Amino acid sequence: MARPGKTRCVGSMPRCVRFAASGSPRTGINLSVEEFETIRLMDYSGMTQAECAVQMQVSRATVQSLYTQARKKVARFLVEGTYLDISGGDYTICGRYSRSRLMKIKEEKGDYIMIIAVTYENGQIFQHFGHTKQFKIYEVKDGTILSSEVKGTEGQGHGALASLLLSFGVDVLICGGIGGGARNALSEAGIDLYPGAVGEADAQVASFLDGTLSYDPDTMCSHHHGEEGHTCGSHGCGGHGHH
Repeated sequence: MARPGKTRCVGSMPRCVRFAASGSPRTGINLSVEEFETIRLMDYSGMTQAECAVQMQVSRATVQSLYTQARKKVARFLVEGTYLDISGGDYTICGRYSRSRLMKIKEEKGDYIMIIAVTYENGQIFQHFGHTKQFKIYEVKDGTILSSEVKGTEGQGHGALASLLLSFGVDVLICGGIGGGARNALSEAGIDLYPGAVGEADAQVASFLDGTLSYDPDTMCSHHHGEEGHTCGSHGCGGHGHH
């Protein structure tokens, strides 16, 4: 008897499932949902093949096969100018991806490194997540900072920053004010959020590592919409510190 295939774990359904070039035929190329998922995880979110395999709960060989098929189909769509739809396949919607699966595997191998990001400007925690131009990224092992690097946001803002952070491999974000949409995007990406923090970035990361970070889990910044020149710090979005 043939061994049954293993159902692939998918985080969520695609937002758009039909694409057509101008004047394209009604029939064309079908991309399965799990093929799309490999494109989303590796090309969009920046995961490695091994990380994608963990998230989809399949082997690396399966991921490689799905990814190769998906790339060929997308190439055909772009070159031939035909119709592309995303549907079908052998998959299960698993909801929010948890980075804990990756953490567990790395811990078992003895090489787990935590990645912490801080909204950053002139050495301080920048107080408006959606407008930050830089993150300072820290690599931490066994409670010790191994390295740090300042990275630009590439002109992205608000909810789109969650995907950028995910591409950096971030596990934890420390920031000032943050809106509801960005919170949801970070939650979907499986990134732990510590908002409402203020002060010098290096010092706040050190406080986080020793369990004394002052932050406010309820900090919101929904009132910034439509307000020119607003900075969250001036309205106290990052100023209600709690442990």
